[in-house]
Amino acid sequence: MAGMGDLAAVLDTVGPRLRALREQREATLADVAVVTGISVSTLSRLESGLRRPTLELLLPLARFHEVTIDELVDVPAGDDPRVPLHPTVRHGVTWVPLSRRTEGPRAYRLVYPPRTPPEVGEPRVHDGYEWLYVLHGTLRLVLGGRELDLVAGEAAEFDTRVPHWLGNLSGTPTEVLALYGPQGERMHVRARPRRRDA
Repeated sequence: MAGMGDLAAVLDTVGPRLRALREQREATLADVAVVTGISVSTLSRLESGLRRPTLELLLPLARFHEVTIDELVDVPAGDDPRVPLHPTVRHGVTWVPLSRRTEGPRAYRLVYPPRTPPEVGEPRVHDGYEWLYVLHGTLRLVLGGRELDLVAGEAAEFDTRVPHWLGNLSGTPTEVLALYGPQGERMHVRARPRRRDA
């Protein structure tokens, strides 16, 4: 049975997890407050660790973020190394988490249905670093005024403080492997150099 120290350690992970989930959804504290009925000040204190989470607070937050209470509290998985696949849909795109982490780089498989969204939208900016690898289909990337079509087998990485937009303007689904890192944290990809024919 977990001791009080173990419980405190688990509860200490809730604040960073809530912040990471909210930022992933590109929601403000005010957005969360409107949907959950929890005040902005309480949400801020929860995220910063100044307030301990209670079941009454965690239930509406889990519903808002479309995760289970176990995922929100990060209950240890024991000896099972498998990552529970709990897909969520945001703006038509299916997000499948491929790691349990809420701090440091986080991995997702993204599935864009055809024409999602149907046209290029307003580029956005946020803290972080992003690495993308197209598994299938074509991904449109607008980055700092440039428009690129990434096809299967192509990768891109960029600082998310540069205005950017992602979408699938084609008539077929697009699948992408995505890694998101904290501000300034680049993902380093190591691979053997491609052999050139003499």
